[in-house]
Amino acid sequence: MAVRDAGRRGRGPLLGAGSTYWLLLAVACALLVIGLVMVLSASSVFALARQGDSYAYFKRQLMWVVTGVVVMLVVSRIDYRVWRRLGTPLLVAATAGLIYVLVHPGAVSAYGSTRWISMPGGLTVQPAEFAKLALLLFSADVLTRKARLLGDVRHLLVPVLPLTMLLAALVMLEPDLGTTLLLCAIAFGLLFVAGTPLLLLGGVGALGLSAGMALIMSADYRRTRFLSFMDPAADPQNGGYQFIQGRLALGSGGLLGVGLGAGRQKWSYVPNAHTDFIFAIIGEELGLLGTLSILLLFVAFAYAGVRVAQRAPDPFGRYLAGGITVWIVVQALVNIGAVVGVLPITGVPLPLVSFGGSSMLVLLAATGMLLNVARHEVWSVRRSVIATTTRTAAERRGRRTAGRAPSRPARGRPASVRTTTRGGGHRQTPAQKAKADAEQTRRAQGVPSTRTPRKEPR
Repeated sequence: MAVRDAGRRGRGPLLGAGSTYWLLLAVACALLVIGLVMVLSASSVFALARQGDSYAYFKRQLMWVVTGVVVMLVVSRIDYRVWRRLGTPLLVAATAGLIYVLVHPGAVSAYGSTRWISMPGGLTVQPAEFAKLALLLFSADVLTRKARLLGDVRHLLVPVLPLTMLLAALVMLEPDLGTTLLLCAIAFGLLFVAGTPLLLLGGVGALGLSAGMALIMSADYRRTRFLSFMDPAADPQNGGYQFIQGRLALGSGGLLGVGLGAGRQKWSYVPNAHTDFIFAIIGEELGLLGTLSILLLFVAFAYAGVRVAQRAPDPFGRYLAGGITVWIVVQALVNIGAVVGVLPITGVPLPLVSFGGSSMLVLLAATGMLLNVARHEVWSVRRSVIATTTRTAAERRGRRTAGRAPSRPARGRPASVRTTTRGGGHRQTPAQKAKADAEQTRRAQGVPSTRTPRKEPR
């Protein structure tokens, strides 16, 4: 009972200096600050040439970051269980938005893809970003409700897998291969957290990779990008141009970089320098130390996210924390892998760093949900600590019991029956105390004990 009480006292929502909440908040703020500085540096030339104001994109990014931070802090104060109700409505709205950009002539197109909905004030919204959050919330809610049925493969995969395929198909029609891969990664991560057998998970992953390769080879521009990824030097002026310029930016930075704002590759050499390839500009201006700092921040984010998922107080919190962690970390790996040339270019921005409105807002909202799960994380006290605490408490109770005067036996109870105290010690009856006093006096006078010696077993 004492061990149970000590364990219960050792478990509970904590927000002290060792809480993962502060680590997550520090990492997110560090990435946002670095992103703002690098967006200002990487977009200044492009903004001056396009809009006549070097600060045009920085001002928009600053507005989105400030709005997103407010959303993140507000969401972090709301119990994450409330968002279970938002899964289905947000999924319906995101699906309607994906259909809208496919069929409505007013949808905004750029870089050969139709992904955005025009809003008043010159703003644009990308429904695919909200589809990621909708898939995460809906799937986490469904897996939580079906907790007792997850041993059956049909209940484990349905409706998460069919829903992912539907959203991925709508996003691919835009087309947007990068967001399609992220949707599949979110679903894959949730199924892994739910305890899907590795053999089944490997089969699903193999089918997904096969479908991805088929989609890459189905379009000329995606096939050209993939072949250029295999050998950028074979087409240096077309398909391999962005790969080569990105590597030149990373290589020219050296250890410490050429200096903040002094990069040369952003002068119309590296395409999308402030969005998809901002990591290349970081490598050029801040050097190897700058890129390693970004990598370490995302490693810290992954560690904190896994820690929050492990300490979540319920299954929904575990799925939510695990899904958000997989989402942001995989997106960072896909972006960085494309810049350094180990993955094909998919047009995925670097989370919390690259320029972007809808992406920044949705990512900060998801980070706020992760922060709220961290506020409720449950800390388990180690067994050795519980045992030490229990033993110390028992010793204190024993000392208090030893200092008490002996009490009379209860009425109707034989004098030979020993009664037990609350702390586990034994009270002596008057007859037992007199016998013990006599025995103690004989020992003091050197008189042999009158007790009958115990026979040892043969």
